[in-house]
Amino acid sequence: MDPRPAIGLVELTSIARGVVACDAMAKKAPVTILRSQTICPGKYIVLVAGDEQSVRESLEAGVHYAGGYLVDRLLIPNLHPQVIPAVVSAQPLPGLEAVGVIETFSVAASILAADAACKAAEITLIEVRLGMGLGGKAYVTLTGDLPMVEAAVSGGIGAIDSGYLLRHEVIPAPHADLGKALL
Repeated sequence: MDPRPAIGLVELTSIARGVVACDAMAKKAPVTILRSQTICPGKYIVLVAGDEQSVRESLEAGVHYAGGYLVDRLLIPNLHPQVIPAVVSAQPLPGLEAVGVIETFSVAASILAADAACKAAEITLIEVRLGMGLGGKAYVTLTGDLPMVEAAVSGGIGAIDSGYLLRHEVIPAPHADLGKALL
């Protein structure tokens, strides 16, 4: 896989149609399926990665097969390298500095915010939590020097439609135990 891959995501209100969309996306172009799963409240997401053209073609197929069940979609052509590891699992923390949190109503908005935050400032992305057990919401956690965290949170929220933003917070000096709670 390209070191700076593109990613595409479709979010649907139907689990059954989500499985069909996943199959169509994988058949349409040579992409890697990063996530194909249910999320709360009974929605389904498909997240694929690959070269930009393949992801575009795969995403078009996913949107087509989603039809009226499509909630949201996302294409990021040149993904920041921290995003996929943070989507797959929480990242180990070398140390906890200031903490930023961006909470959204959409999985796609959260991934977009994470990518923009990483590109806006030098921070460590801790996790991108994708709507499981969250009532369909998603969130991003990150850490770094306070000015960098503020810039990253600002960049993240600036990249998404304000209708998808639920809340954002910056904790300048978190308690040492907060790091354990975030992982």
